Amino acid sequence: MSVQTGSTVGHFMHRYLEVVPPETTIVEAAERMREKRLGSLLVESTDAEGRMTRESGIVTETDLIRKVLATGIDPSLTMVDQIMTSPLLTIAPDRPMLDASHLMETNHVRYLCVSDKDEIVGVISVRDLARYFVDSEGGPVHDLDNVYRPLSLLMHQTLETIASERTVLEAAQTMAEKRIGSLLVIEAGEMVGIVTETDVVRKGMATHLPAGSTKVASVMNHPLIQIDINRTVRDASRLMAEERIRHLAVTENNKVVGIVSVRDLVKMVSVRDKPRFLRQP
Repeated sequence: MSVQTGSTVGHFMHRYLEVVPPETTIVEAAERMREKRLGSLLVESTDAEGRMTRESGIVTETDLIRKVLATGIDPSLTMVDQIMTSPLLTIAPDRPMLDASHLMETNHVRYLCVSDKDEIVGVISVRDLARYFVDSEGGPVHDLDNVYRPLSLLMHQTLETIASERTVLEAAQTMAEKRIGSLLVIEAGEMVGIVTETDVVRKGMATHLPAGSTKVASVMNHPLIQIDINRTVRDASRLMAEERIRHLAVTENNKVVGIVSVRDLVKMVSVRDKPRFLRQP
């Protein structure tokens, strides 16, 4: 398979690196994520020439939820180097975007660091994959006959929920236990919103709200952003980008019947090229 111009990781990666020292506390990391509107931070480790290397680490919103908040560890006393993932999972800038997708899917991550000659030069996220696969006019989505298939084929029909009066700590523990990034919020028998890892980190942890007593209603996204089940994959991707979110409630006849994430949108195109990827060294 030939690589199209502009279809490589280097074309879509973010060259700006938000880096924190290893002694940064989890609360400080959450504050930085909120300030910069980021879902991950690199943890500093440099070579003799001052370049970021693969031996550095990365800490994500998921780490803050699953490794700290859900386990009861004090985020003000815990440092990022205690929970970071290291060494970094990397990909070269000249590799195809499909390869980045397969690496993320295989390793269950949303971010990859881009390494050129052993130096970290950028970061690529699952949102960047969606920009290429789904939004880009030259992306591989145009090669697929089923690009406009109903969202029912991609969405998760099992709806994980939490009551609005439950605590942020309980939401974090549920997300960690089920290994998911969001919960639909129920109030008086109705779905009124959604709470995500991003909400818990930016609206809870970063603002020093006590997770054990703060209600989910205080940090959830409301109203619930929805998309009709008959809309296209491209419609879903664009709505997520416009609203700066990673999850959408899917509705049929004005009733929520599923949830779809940005990662789900990417899966539909990455799987077709998996055999070629697996043959590479």
